[in-house]
Parts: sequence; C-alpha cells; structure tokens
Amino acid sequence: MSEAAGSQASAARRERQQTVVMATLTVLAGAVDAVSFLTMGQVFTALATGNLLFLSFAVVGEGELPVARPAVALAAFVLGAAAGALATGGLVARHRHWFAAALAVEGALLALAGATALWRHGSGSLTDHPDNLVIAMVGFAMGLRADTALRAAVPGMPTLLVQVSLVRLVHGLTGATEATAQRPMARVRLAATVAGIFAGGALGTLITPWGTGRALLAVAAAVLVVAALNVILARYHLLSPELIG
Repeated sequence: MSEAAGSQASAARRERQQTVVMATLTVLAGAVDAVSFLTMGQVFTALATGNLLFLSFAVVGEGELPVARPAVALAAFVLGAAAGALATGGLVARHRHWFAAALAVEGALLALAGATALWRHGSGSLTDHPDNLVIAMVGFAMGLRADTALRAAVPGMPTLLVQVSLVRLVHGLTGATEATAQRPMARVRLAATVAGIFAGGALGTLITPWGTGRALLAVAAAVLVVAALNVILARYHLLSPELIG
C-alpha cells in the first residue's frame, strides 16, 4: 500500500471511530434529558434552549413551572461550560487523552448526582420533590459536555442538540449542500446525531422506572466506560491515539 493510500485509510478509520464515539455520547445525552424531564420536575439539563424557554414562561407567569428549576439548570450548564473552557484548554495543549479525561469528570459528576438523589430521596423519582442540588450537578456535567463536544469539533455531532444537524441532513439529501451530498460519512454523522437523540430519549424513558438516582448512575457508568475505552483501545493501538481533536 502506498503512503498516500495508507494515510487515506488511516483518516477514514479515524473518522469512523469518531462517529461511533460521538454517536454513543449523543444517545447518552438524550437519555440524560429524558431522565431529567420525566423524573426531576420537568426540567432539561442538557437542552439549554428548552430551559431558557421554560424560564421565560415562568417569568411571565404562564404554565406551572417555577422560576427556580430552569434557572438553576441553565446557570449550572453555563458554569459547567465555563469550567470546561478554563480546565480543558490546558489539557488539550499537553495531554493526548484530554477527551477521555473530560468524559471521566462528566461521568463522575453524573454518578455524584445519582448518589445524591438516592441518599436524599431513595430509589424513587424526584417528580414530586424536585431537588435543585441534583439538577445543578447534572446541568454542570452537561455544560462540561457541551465544551468537550465543541473542542472535539467533529462536524455535525454536537451531541446535545439536533437542529443544525437536521437541517444540514435535509440539505444534503436534497442536494442543496453539495459537499454534504458528496460525502456519505458526513451524512451518516448527521443522521447519527438525529437518531442518537431520539434513541437516547427512548432509552432514558425506559430506565425512568429505576428512579432518578439509579437512572443517573446507569448513564454515568456508560459515560465512564466510553472514557475508559478511549484510553485502553488507544494504548493497544486499536483506536487512533488522537481520536478526538
């Protein structure tokens, strides 16, 4: 195999690996929001747009949502993104496993939120007794995820929202965006983002009978597994060392 062909094969392999990793994280983000909305008092922790709208409804006195829950979730998300921007920047510069490290922190925060929900409320949901501390921890973790996905810069895969990916997918399918229409992997990534949020929402809904704490612990475990696999597989040369970034 020529050097050019080998380089192309390596780039294609890296692109496929990125797509699988980011699609998995998209599913988990959808699951987090399903658990949040259905068991934590109708609040999103990953979908900042939803919280901003909920907050606007509450401020003008429409609907039954109080101001506190969406405000706490939104503030925690912003703080998480800010913390990621300040902390992850240094890791990116000096550590090839920055992506896995950021996911490990996210998973630890979700696990802490799950453990807190279990400790303070038992194995049930928080629908009737919303806990702003749990909401804040999950919102912070999702803000950190937003920064992680932004730094990863995998085209069409922000892991937390689908609007832009959905429109780009439609453009590609209709031929309105020539570059997207000509690149099958780009189309796969966009479709994986849309399908991933849907699948994650369904998955999150299926695990809500476990209760808020256990559901969050399950998602946390999955995030930590993704982080660990990124390091282990790269170490054994089964994954590109610079998978992300």
